[in-house]
Amino acid sequence: MSDTPGRAAKTAVNPPAHTTPPARFSHGLRKGNLLQVAGQVGFLPTGPGRPPVPAGPTLREQTAQTLANVGAVLAEGGAGWEDVVMIRVYLTDTAHFAEFNALYDAHLAECLADGSAPPARTTVYVGLPAGLLVEIDALAVLD
Repeated sequence: MSDTPGRAAKTAVNPPAHTTPPARFSHGLRKGNLLQVAGQVGFLPTGPGRPPVPAGPTLREQTAQTLANVGAVLAEGGAGWEDVVMIRVYLTDTAHFAEFNALYDAHLAECLADGSAPPARTTVYVGLPAGLLVEIDALAVLD
């Protein structure tokens, strides 16, 4: 935390049901009106100190849980999907792009039912730990 006058403090955002990160980072970080959500994957909520459990082997299961995990960090940090200005999606297989888009579009249609503009998005293809198919991070700006 910063004690420098005129500088906003950084606040870790770690939902109580999330597993402890595998390295020294926060699931989210809020500074002033910015909330950065760290890359979330499809682990079921289990709580600190418990081993992570994947939501399932399919892209559908992992995407649903990953989006729920992003949403939990947003909520814990005082934000919602309408505050998200940027999403980065990391997929392990280019063949998953169309299916992911359908799942993502359905999720945003539900979360942004008020007609809010969807966030900007970048999708990249990466290697993730064995069994993980998708990772998502987000940047939210709060009023």
